[in-house]
Amino acid sequence: MSQPNIIVLGLGNLLLGDEGLGIRALESLQARYELPGEITCLDGGVMGLELLAYLTGTTHLLVIDAIETGQPPGTLVRLEGEQIPKTLSQKLSLHEISFQDLLALNELRGMAVPHLVVWGLVPAFLDPGVRLSEPVKVQLDTLVEAVIGELQNWGITPSSRSTLVESASRSV
Repeated sequence: MSQPNIIVLGLGNLLLGDEGLGIRALESLQARYELPGEITCLDGGVMGLELLAYLTGTTHLLVIDAIETGQPPGTLVRLEGEQIPKTLSQKLSLHEISFQDLLALNELRGMAVPHLVVWGLVPAFLDPGVRLSEPVKVQLDTLVEAVIGELQNWGITPSSRSTLVESASRSV
């Protein structure tokens, strides 16, 4: 069996409050965890169609994004399979091309990603500003831990950077 090609993709626009959640969560994930070599962390920002090149050969795609579901702001959301196109099509976003359009194009190319999961939080506001809203900010760690749990379900074991620092200091 070949080794999986895994992408953890943060989406969003850092200049629109909670819309930048995917990027902020990806930054937090990378600051707190050492990820194995088969994982590529990608700041998708608002790349749109340019992301298509990254999906080629991807076996597992874990997307982190703000997801508008009508639930209270800060609600943790996990989407998979049929849930993804329906829910994300309702999302208010400035992405150049919608995420579901990107997935459809990839599928038309015969390169659908076999394992696709989206994790996110319901945004409180998508107005100009660089800060996350309080309901989203207080759930950021919960979101990062949910992403780590998903990776573990895929057989990936990230190492906590605090554990790595403690181990290094004990061996000195």
